[in-house]
Amino acid sequence: MSDTRPQEAAPAAGSDTELPIDENQIIAERRAKLAALREAVAVPFPNDFVPADRAGALLAAHDGKTREELEAENISVSVAGRMVLKRVQGKASFATLQDATGRIQLWMNDDGVGAEAHDAFKHWDLGDIVAAEGTLFKTKKGELSIRCNMVRLLTKSLRPLPDKFHGLADQEMRYRQRYVDLMSNESTRQTFIIRSKAIAAIRQFMVDNGCLEVETPMLQPIPGGATARPFQTHHNALDQAMFLRIAPELYLKRLIVGGFERVFEINRNFRNEGLSPRHNPEFTMMEFYAAYTDCRWMMDYTEQVIRHAAQAARGSTVLEYQGRPVDLSKPFARLTIVEAIRTHAPELPAEKLDDAAWLRAELAKHGVEPPANAGVGALQLALFEEVAESKLWDPTFIIDYPAEVSPLARSSDHDPEITERFELFMTGREFANGFSELNDPEDQAERFRKQVEAKEAGDDEAMYYDADYIRALEYGMPPTGGVGIGIDRLMMLLTDSPTIRDVILFPALKREQ
Repeated sequence: MSDTRPQEAAPAAGSDTELPIDENQIIAERRAKLAALREAVAVPFPNDFVPADRAGALLAAHDGKTREELEAENISVSVAGRMVLKRVQGKASFATLQDATGRIQLWMNDDGVGAEAHDAFKHWDLGDIVAAEGTLFKTKKGELSIRCNMVRLLTKSLRPLPDKFHGLADQEMRYRQRYVDLMSNESTRQTFIIRSKAIAAIRQFMVDNGCLEVETPMLQPIPGGATARPFQTHHNALDQAMFLRIAPELYLKRLIVGGFERVFEINRNFRNEGLSPRHNPEFTMMEFYAAYTDCRWMMDYTEQVIRHAAQAARGSTVLEYQGRPVDLSKPFARLTIVEAIRTHAPELPAEKLDDAAWLRAELAKHGVEPPANAGVGALQLALFEEVAESKLWDPTFIIDYPAEVSPLARSSDHDPEITERFELFMTGREFANGFSELNDPEDQAERFRKQVEAKEAGDDEAMYYDADYIRALEYGMPPTGGVGIGIDRLMMLLTDSPTIRDVILFPALKREQ
């Protein structure tokens, strides 16, 4: 039975038995066609065709030419792609092929491809992978097309494509069946093209600025570099617990000790935490460390990285996110935690922001119960997160974090209670975290011990004591600045995506029932 409808309905999630009967029937018909194909040919899934041309390049080079110019030039081409549209009109047939670069129309008849091939084509289905060779021409309506002298079926599609007017609309199905989402939704393809361009631009920017790209362990005997709950596994040969890394920081700083003065890594981190529009347990970070720099230098450099990525991927540093402008071209604002609270929660009494008892009472109104040993700095940070963070729409560095919540950052020379640390916020969420690195091995050892005490007291996210890292520092680490930039959140901004799942090809989901 020939399937020549303009498009077909989208399959429901789950097994074939869960599909509506009409879609089950379509799949059964396609399986029957594949069975007949296996009987008719020796190789039903051939692998001997390599297209010489891509749809996007053909359109870019030849779409501006007239019919007469194309006829005179007699340009031979060969293409391959997924058939997404099909029309059989008497003695001639049309099809639209979609490859990774775009779409192009095929035209064929018995004289061009032969009666047998043309008849076979009439029984092919939307979604089939098809090869074609022929010459370029323009139809009477002016559409660049290929007048085929050869068409071949390369891959038989057994499941129908989503309806062309609605695409793959179910959000969870889009994430779970990303392959269908990509073939059906141009906006999804563009999201991941922008992501690829932005990451490539960041990588090139780093290299151009004298940075060495490195790879550090994903499996670590001690999870360090951040306060987070790790994923744990067991290495059988070593007979020891291992952890998926929560950050590459301590290994990258070991390389600074070893003499590499500028290193960066763009790779995955893993944190055994909840899911939300801005959190995925597996996510991408770019971490960068440079000797003989500090947090002020790092803030300037972070601005440059983000502007460069936006310009390369979007062609502008003035963007729109969820209907509101975000201007990356101006110098980013810099506020302390207290200044941010005063600016964005002016109704709170400024004179009370140093009062621990008042801070605890105010946090209780927001349903927050901080640890019993939390100092004023930690309480101020918790209040900032409740009343100011979500209001930081324009790019803003929050600076001078308390030492008690910054176990790897260098303390300020002017106030040992605060550190030379910053976090970058845009569109109400954190994008980067950086600081002047703590390179005093005795100070670092003491902070690790306090983290261990916190872990023993029940804080699952507190750090472990990393004796080898202390040993590395004892050899001497030069003054160093470092920063981690959340690539996925940056891609949300660059692609105007409301949730992190939209910018991760295969986000974490519950197992399909």
